[in-house]
Amino acid sequence: MKQSEIMNEEKPGRVRNIVLDMGNVLLDYNPEFVLDTFCETEEEKNVIRKELFEGPEWALGDRGDIKDKDRFDLVKVRVPEKYHEVLRKCTDHWDICMDPLPGAREFCKYVKEQGYGIYVLSNASDLFYTYFPKFLPLSFFDGVFVSSDYRMLKPDPEIYKAFLDRYGLKAEECLFIDDRTDNVNGAAQVGMNTFRFQGDHTAIIREYRL
Repeated sequence: MKQSEIMNEEKPGRVRNIVLDMGNVLLDYNPEFVLDTFCETEEEKNVIRKELFEGPEWALGDRGDIKDKDRFDLVKVRVPEKYHEVLRKCTDHWDICMDPLPGAREFCKYVKEQGYGIYVLSNASDLFYTYFPKFLPLSFFDGVFVSSDYRMLKPDPEIYKAFLDRYGLKAEECLFIDDRTDNVNGAAQVGMNTFRFQGDHTAIIREYRL
């Protein structure tokens, strides 16, 4: 048995595993930064925001129905041709915004040092495996569950059940952390402890006495 597993068994209380959303909990998913970087006019921003970041293809990518490389050709049919060049830049390089949030790495390392299991459960497309390892190696985590690999999305309760089954975890021993209320509610429906993240990782430590 690994030392972390021994520590986890001795940890008092119900929570033994920390389950983290990725976007806006660990990394800064910020489409406005992408738009500000590549667009020159407000009209360009408004069109690309609506059709790229708020269009149906975003969820299709997160659900694994399309790949990131396919998104431009699908979105461009709704965008004036004069904006195709900037659309291409935003589509191909949207992950430039995915920088670590302040305190995120430190929180992950603290949780692991305290002997908790640490997992990622994220709605994300296939590009996740390009940008996320720059934050921390996948091997740092006890498990990484990416929605596009399983063809399901939060907040559907089925994704939380699939996650728990995949790693053999008990819902009542997991603390799920997400910035979105609907995703938190989905986790609560299957019996997980939950925390809606609002920018302060130390608040999680205080509330759950990690």
